[in-house]
Parts: sequence; structure tokens; C-alpha cells
Amino acid sequence: MLKFETVNELTLKVTCSGSEEIFAKAGAFIGGENDGPKNYKFEKMLLGPQNNLGQALLGHLARRITGENLPLMKVSLNGDSVTYYANYGQHVVIYHLQPGETISVESENILAFSSDCDYNVRFIGVGVLSQKGLATTAITAKGDQAFVAVLSNGNPIVLSNVESGKTLSVDPDSVICWIGNGHCDPQIQADISWKTFIGQTSGESYQFEWSGNSGVTVILQPSERRGGISVSMD
Repeated sequence: MLKFETVNELTLKVTCSGSEEIFAKAGAFIGGENDGPKNYKFEKMLLGPQNNLGQALLGHLARRITGENLPLMKVSLNGDSVTYYANYGQHVVIYHLQPGETISVESENILAFSSDCDYNVRFIGVGVLSQKGLATTAITAKGDQAFVAVLSNGNPIVLSNVESGKTLSVDPDSVICWIGNGHCDPQIQADISWKTFIGQTSGESYQFEWSGNSGVTVILQPSERRGGISVSMD
């Protein structure tokens, strides 16, 4: 049995009862405690968390090609223990996925996930308008112990239209992840006119948009990645 929780907003605390495995960003471990000799160990994942070698190799190649590659380590927890993980003081957000639910997340924002998660790269077809190109990392729950911990530069905010049915529009360079049943991929809404080409751009020339019937929850960080497109004329 696993439990994911945050400590002071900046650290992931994983409590294990029995024997379990989790996957974490390589080097993210900061401390742990247990009775008796240390009963957990770390192993670098050369390809990926898939048990099938062929699938792991294909997944590794897809992540390298799309820029969604994340150095992972497997943490084997062999008995009751508490371990802690963090990444350069970034805020930690935990999500407990329901069976069949998918979180689409930028690979750089992944801190850890449990072995009840299926980890893949999925093409979403947003082209050069997205800072990450054509792909996103998709983590899908395959059991009831599917936990995912993601990283945010600053305190995140959450937008959801699951109950409200409202249209959501966000800056792709601030998106950490989105969650929903199925893929719930966004549409691209571009606002490019002749002013863009003479340097009169607003800086918000394109957005990710979800319609009111998409049933999606989006987590944003209060900072923007360097990316997207820049079109102007000197």
C-alpha cells in the first residue's frame, strides 16, 4: 500500500506498507526512514518502466525523438518505509488517478509516479506552435494505486470545466498537465495578424483551448517556459 503526500509544499513524502515500486526523476531522493537496515534501493532505468523489453525500447526511442525523455530511477520499497523526494525547491502537486484516467504532462514536470501507472508518449499534433512540438507524456491509471507527483515553478493554480462546462483557454508555456478520461487534448487557437509581422504582437499569439464538454482539469504554473513562436519584423 502506498500513500503520496506533500510536506511544506516542496517535498513529496511516500509512505509504503509492504513491498511496492515507484518511479521517480533520477536524483530526486532526499531522505528516508525505516525500522532496521535500509529496506529500499534505487536503480537507474536505462529505457523505461515497461516490463516488456521491446515496448521499453520503443518508448525510449519515442521519448528521445520527441524531446519527452526523462531520466528515471526505479525505487524498490521492500517493507514499511517513508521516503522523500524533491527537485530544486519546486512546488509539488499530487494527483490520485482513477482507473482509466489519464494525465498528460510535460516530462520536465514529472517528479514521481507509482507502478499502477502506464507511462507512454502520445502525439497530440499541435505542431510548431507548442514549445514541446508534437508530443506529450501520457500517464494512465491501470489500478487503484495510481499516484502522480508533478512539479511547478511556484504555487500552481487549477482550472476545471468538469462541473462548470466552461471553455478553458491557457498559455501552453504555463501548462504543467491536464487530466481527464480519454486524452482530452486541446485545440490550438492562434491570433496572428499583420500586426504580428511588424512587431506589434501582444505576446499571447496562441492558446490551448478546451471546450465546455471536454471534462478536463488543467494545472498551470505561475511562470512561462521559453518557447512557442516569435514572429516580427524589425
